[in-house]
Amino acid sequence: MTMQTPSRRHFLSAASLGLAGLAAPAAQAKRPNFVVIFLDDSGYADFHPFAKPNYPTPNVAQLAREGCRFTNFYVPQAVCSASRSALLSGCYPGRTRVFGAHGPRARGLDPSYATMGNVLQSAGYKTAVFGKWHIGDQEDTRPPARGFDESAGLMYSNDMWEFHPENPQAYTKYPLQYWDDGKIKIERVTPEHQQHLTSWYTERAVDFIRRRKNDPFLLYVPHSMPHVPLFCSDRFRGKSGRGLYADVMMEIDWSVGEINKALKQSGVDKNTVVVMTSDNGPWTSYGNHSGQTPFREAKGTSFDGGTRSACIVKHPGQVKPGTVSSSTWSTLDLLPSFAHLAGAPLPKNPVDGKNVWDLVSGKPGARNPHDYYPFSTGPNFEGVITGDGKWKLHVPHNYRVLVTPGNDGAAGKYRQEKIGLSLFDMENDPFETTNVIEKYPEVATRLQNYAQRHQEQFYPKA
Repeated sequence: MTMQTPSRRHFLSAASLGLAGLAAPAAQAKRPNFVVIFLDDSGYADFHPFAKPNYPTPNVAQLAREGCRFTNFYVPQAVCSASRSALLSGCYPGRTRVFGAHGPRARGLDPSYATMGNVLQSAGYKTAVFGKWHIGDQEDTRPPARGFDESAGLMYSNDMWEFHPENPQAYTKYPLQYWDDGKIKIERVTPEHQQHLTSWYTERAVDFIRRRKNDPFLLYVPHSMPHVPLFCSDRFRGKSGRGLYADVMMEIDWSVGEINKALKQSGVDKNTVVVMTSDNGPWTSYGNHSGQTPFREAKGTSFDGGTRSACIVKHPGQVKPGTVSSSTWSTLDLLPSFAHLAGAPLPKNPVDGKNVWDLVSGKPGARNPHDYYPFSTGPNFEGVITGDGKWKLHVPHNYRVLVTPGNDGAAGKYRQEKIGLSLFDMENDPFETTNVIEKYPEVATRLQNYAQRHQEQFYPKA
């Protein structure tokens, strides 16, 4: 077992990120805690009450009854690292240049961009991340250097290892490692270890809540599942009777229940914002080892099957329980919205997300302050959706379409197609089936202007 400890000389100070000048301790007790449960490749239709999968998810359904279910929640890119970077920094992938899915030892999100952990830690919060990081695997881009007091989990996706189904040779040089508070705890993760990932993350999360109940805290739980390869513990294997994917989802549902229960038992439930969502849509190439979405295409595309994620927000007293909202917003908005609730300053670096808490909490008359949200796949800009979610424009781009799904952990086959300049009426056509660009030329021109401006600023031609 190899032990590595981050050097403090590489860490950026709060002042260097523009996070100095914080609230006095007396004011901190009134500020809410934050819990973000972030799944990996979970489909929009994987949980009750968003759909009716053939396995039970009572804890997610309970969370929805205690909070608000958002049906138009988006990520800016439907790929792992880009999506996580946007969540934690509040910045467009085009700004940070974090695209796609980064491999072992990747630089990841440049430290000049503050994370949600930096922002809240500097405001006096205790911070923790237990799960898949995937926005940097170097000394100054791993969690201890990025604003998290406690951390445990994988630095990248659980398929980036010697058993990769398509390209194992790419990862033989770097064994998949499990880290714990800045040190390597497991030098080479095995299938046996992967069976415990969901329970390990959950146990650490529950322990953190119990220990930090008297402090304001940020708890980020980015699960490795249900990204392939799929694993679950012995107590859930075969429990669904519907296959391994269903077993994995039932264990994730259990995890949600354990975290929710720990908040209540610790007496902090009423002062905690809980957000549950996914980094993108399902990786349908893996067939019976992938989730479901009713929308067009899936992970790795800018269609809603890739970028629209199921989302639940709970905050007793501020978010009305048992409600459903069609308001459009994005992972980009979490950092500024949390900073607003915590009374914490935003960092010096540009932040593209905006405080949308009035929208999230259902304040009468609240409107989304964004003109648009952009979408991209890898380094390619592909379109925009209006801040009210009514209109979506695709600029011409290639995209992948599943031809043959895989089975039992084997990948399927894609083909490449191309979409031309296309406008979709998302209120009446959420499945992006009919191009109405000729019917609504004024709308198309407005969105083309948004797209052109965004492309010129963040994706200039070489």
